[in-house]
Amino acid sequence: MGSLDFSTPFNVLHDTKPEDTTLPAFMVSTTRGFLPRADPVVSLPSDFSVLESLLSRMPVKTADGTPGLLASYTFGETVLKELPDLTDAINKHQHHLPLMNALYRDYSFLASAYLLEPCHERHMKGESYGLGRQTLPAVISLPISRCAQLAGFKPFMEYAGSYALFNYRLEDPQKGMEYSNLRLIRAFEHGLDHTSSEAGFVLVHVNMVQNSGPLVDGAISAMDACATNERDSFDSGLEKVVQTMWGKSKPNDYNTFRTFIFGITNQSMFPHGVVYEGVSEEPLSFRGESGANDSMIPLCDNLLQISMPSTPLTTILKDFRSYRPGNHREFLEHVLTRSAALDLKTYALAAPSSAALYLHALDQVRDFRWRHWCFTREYILKKTPHPTATGGSPIVTWLPNQLSAVLDAMVDVWERAAAAHGAPGLPPSCAELIEAVLAQRETLRKEVDKYCAERGVQSGGI
Repeated sequence: MGSLDFSTPFNVLHDTKPEDTTLPAFMVSTTRGFLPRADPVVSLPSDFSVLESLLSRMPVKTADGTPGLLASYTFGETVLKELPDLTDAINKHQHHLPLMNALYRDYSFLASAYLLEPCHERHMKGESYGLGRQTLPAVISLPISRCAQLAGFKPFMEYAGSYALFNYRLEDPQKGMEYSNLRLIRAFEHGLDHTSSEAGFVLVHVNMVQNSGPLVDGAISAMDACATNERDSFDSGLEKVVQTMWGKSKPNDYNTFRTFIFGITNQSMFPHGVVYEGVSEEPLSFRGESGANDSMIPLCDNLLQISMPSTPLTTILKDFRSYRPGNHREFLEHVLTRSAALDLKTYALAAPSSAALYLHALDQVRDFRWRHWCFTREYILKKTPHPTATGGSPIVTWLPNQLSAVLDAMVDVWERAAAAHGAPGLPPSCAELIEAVLAQRETLRKEVDKYCAERGVQSGGI
């Protein structure tokens, strides 16, 4: 039986209360998982008509197919000519929290486009990124700081709150969340065309996360069953812990819109940070949008008690945790604490059925991280020499740091389960898994060594 459970209960929603505008847009639920409680706010009140106009004219290719301001590299100058400080309008609507999240989304698009437009222009001319704009004007910095504060984010683009999970709409509300019915609300390049690579890159994340409700439910069920020593219920919970993702975006296209989702931290475009005019006299620095900010895999890491190595790369992983909706961060911390208090891993390995399911749950995490590494290899390493990912992590070694930890964990679980129950006592699929894991671990080592040698960086023992 697991250890005694002294954890404080966490309020995971079953009814997401979609009409309640006094609650934050993001609250973990068993129905919508890590998606917002209700579909994102699409249209802004008339107080923000100038902001709406700028955002509709911003993309390289606008909704009607004509070239936008970023196509002519005139977005920044147009912002300075047209945009007033709308902080007072934000305060007027401050109690409508989903609207605050929508405004945070929109101002984060505005801020990233403004800061990185010069880099995009150089990239499209075949040059290096060079420097971005080093100061964010008060007409952006003051409003984004205010709505980010109200919505619970940092004043820079984040994965859940702006770029991805609060940036979709339904073409036909009657068709729901099926992939072909998803459209972007905001885009930098061609993303308002739902067949574009930019749309595919974002919407595949939305499509993946819409299935996170059963993952949340399974994690809670497994922990509850562990606490009460109900083996069948524990196994049923583990069976739900399965999610994967693959692509609808083309490698050659990715780097044309990738420029706009870089952050400030550890990026050559902003060597001293960015001055937020009227907010801080000292330059500020934030990590960029990254799929690493998603909550599904961290939930599995915490539930399954996957240990990460004590390396600078893991320190970056911990920093990424702060770039999530507050409710997501609190839930993940709850799962980490409760799973450890229950010693869920030991409980899982105590019975052959649970040990097999636990190993397969680890394999889902491995599969996801392997696919993420493949994305990085195909979309970035083979396409650009830029040394850091959009979130500011080292592009070659950061993902392998986490992937190696999962591969090592699977070997450890297999050895412990086989010693406790005998290899014949576990399903044949477990032995097949480990054979593949050992081969993949060697493949990963060779690939990391290859790219490190090509780029002149240290592998860090991966």
